[in-house]
Amino acid sequence: MDMDIDVDSRAKGEEQQHQKAIMVLLVGAPGSGKSTFCEEVMRLSTRSWVRICQDNIGNGKAGTKAQCLTSAASALNEGKSVFIDRCNLDREQRAEFVKLGSSKADVHAVMLDLPAKLCISRSVKRSGHEGNLQGGKAAAVVNRMLQKKELPKLSEGFTRITFCQHESDVQDALNTYSALGPLDTLPEGTFGQKSPDAKVQVGIMKFFKKTGSADNAGSLANRVQDSAPNQIAKKKDPCLREPLSISDNVVMELKEHEDTVVGSIGDNVPLSDAPTLAFPSISTSDFQFNHEKASDIIIEKVEEFINKIGNARLILVDLTRGSKISSLVRAKASQKNIDSNKFFTFAGDITQLHSKGGLHCNVIANAANWRLKPGGGGVNAAIFAAAGPALEVATKERAKSLVPGSAVVVPLPSTCPLFCKEGVTHVIHVLGPNMNPQRPNCLNNDYVTGCKILRDTYTSLFEGFASIVRTQAKFPKGDTENIGSKQSESQGHCEDAPRNSEQKIKRDTAHESNRAKKCKGSHSTGGVIPDSGAVKTNKSNEKFEGSTTKAWGSWAQALYHTAMQPEKHKDTVLEVTDDVVVIYDVYPKARKHLLVLARHKGLDRLADICKEHLQLLKTMHAVGLKWADNFFKEDASLIFRLGYHSVPSMRQLHLHLISQDFDSKHLKNKKHWNSFNTAFFRDSVDIIEEVSIHGKARLEEDEKLLSTELRCHRCRSAHPNIPRLKSHISNCQAPFPANLLQNGRLVSASSNAGNDP
Repeated sequence: MDMDIDVDSRAKGEEQQHQKAIMVLLVGAPGSGKSTFCEEVMRLSTRSWVRICQDNIGNGKAGTKAQCLTSAASALNEGKSVFIDRCNLDREQRAEFVKLGSSKADVHAVMLDLPAKLCISRSVKRSGHEGNLQGGKAAAVVNRMLQKKELPKLSEGFTRITFCQHESDVQDALNTYSALGPLDTLPEGTFGQKSPDAKVQVGIMKFFKKTGSADNAGSLANRVQDSAPNQIAKKKDPCLREPLSISDNVVMELKEHEDTVVGSIGDNVPLSDAPTLAFPSISTSDFQFNHEKASDIIIEKVEEFINKIGNARLILVDLTRGSKISSLVRAKASQKNIDSNKFFTFAGDITQLHSKGGLHCNVIANAANWRLKPGGGGVNAAIFAAAGPALEVATKERAKSLVPGSAVVVPLPSTCPLFCKEGVTHVIHVLGPNMNPQRPNCLNNDYVTGCKILRDTYTSLFEGFASIVRTQAKFPKGDTENIGSKQSESQGHCEDAPRNSEQKIKRDTAHESNRAKKCKGSHSTGGVIPDSGAVKTNKSNEKFEGSTTKAWGSWAQALYHTAMQPEKHKDTVLEVTDDVVVIYDVYPKARKHLLVLARHKGLDRLADICKEHLQLLKTMHAVGLKWADNFFKEDASLIFRLGYHSVPSMRQLHLHLISQDFDSKHLKNKKHWNSFNTAFFRDSVDIIEEVSIHGKARLEEDEKLLSTELRCHRCRSAHPNIPRLKSHISNCQAPFPANLLQNGRLVSASSNAGNDP
């Protein structure tokens, strides 16, 4: 793995007037689903795609890489997007395609890195395969090809790489590419990579005993992947571990752990969730410390601490990728074979690593001055400016000054901008040795003393980070959020607690279900039959669901209590009638966001609605329109949607009236956005029509809708994160999609008079 990550990834194409082609290289072993992926996208997408498959390119028969390159060039010249359906498992096999596409298209890779035994099982069972790779011989081919697998990297020339390690990841990627219209683009960067060093799963050899002879497997492998090298290139990136050599001895030794992945991070913690310290190079900028000596000390201290911090990561951050100190550290880390999952360099602004670079670092280090004050320049000025006054106040509570070689750990309050926008929970101030005669405490090139102080500085920094990691291990994030969820008895939607509470309900429900199964002959005689969480993926294909009984956590009862006893909530209730109660959403996702609550018992959600409730739905809609009209008197430029979540997080049927500016500090993540801007959000007018015709509402209960890619609700351009999306929608003047402009789904000041159903 390369020792740095390029963060100059942009959500391109927002103002693009003409389609830019995309070349997607499918990367994966036989049986990983490459052809199925292509066919499904081509079936669903409105973009013009061409599939180029080496197995059938020679008039329906297997061909060569050269034929694939020729066909790809022809398709790109015609302005079509292209799938390269080959195994493409090593860099050499990908290089010519990347070179061809780079001048004509955005070049993407989709890495179908599925479990080896799944690929083998699929390959063995299939029949009529285009390349005749099926039956018993397939197992040997898959095993051999996986042993020479090289994960794709941005440095090869790709603009976007998507890693799929589970079938659900493949479906997400399929949905992403299927949704691309002729003018749509995708954000650049690497997505979904959890374990870059994972090479081969152990336990593969057991398949060979079941699948028979692997004779002639070698020639078949050559036919599937043209000119594939027999061994891994000797000049391979030193930061990548050698592939696992599968043998019967290995299988016997690891028999009890057949399903583990070699090279995976311990404790199954995804890289994106690991505690992470981002730190600048100390003393090498304004303090003019020698870069060679400084890089030696960085590597020395990283080696010392890397195994003391579990799954945590250390990241050296510099504004530019090609800086001298970063280059030296990368080279020396490679020489030392330091685990690149746990230590690498990163080019970017240390105060915007998450919002601009997509990298979550919960702790950042500040190269401070001895007074621990803002000002000066460089990292210190940037961090104090980004954190606002809260950092200075919190720092004063911890220390008044700092001596060279020491550090002070400062927890950030939740109101601090770095905490809110970047997810930074702590800043660690450090002060290193000074070799600049224009700055205080200059050592006058005394590098004996200077190197000792710099070692002490990094030791203090890493020990401070280790203490944070240990503390967070005792109080994991989930527990902290569940504590916060206890406050959710107040009216409105609890912003973060529901999802974590739902997991607890799900575990408890599973426990109760198992216990009931053990009680032979026992039957439920009353009470609530538990469901498996407030947001649940419906396994049935039926969209028009009947009423189901459901368990709701205490946090999810707030709306129910307000609807049933509005007199106890006079401070928050805006309107009460026999049928509805109107309140503001406590965590509004836009400038104007109201909830219209049904007051009928037994109506917890849309699934409980039937034809007898049609008049209630119309009443709720009319009340929503009336409040929209009130808001138009304040601001006639507002535009609203009225609708329901297919699967709400809180009990009691409620209609959302939400303005389409989505200008709110409470709109923080992908689930918040997608719950109002995908099919998960059902327009009120459509619900009324469906109940009138079918007696039930159509529900989109697939929770995957909440994790789909972020897209502008007007122009449908894609964006890598919420800050980028918010910045875009604040300026986007594109018309709304045609489907929203129909049937009164959007409500404006000019249209409101005619929208009452």
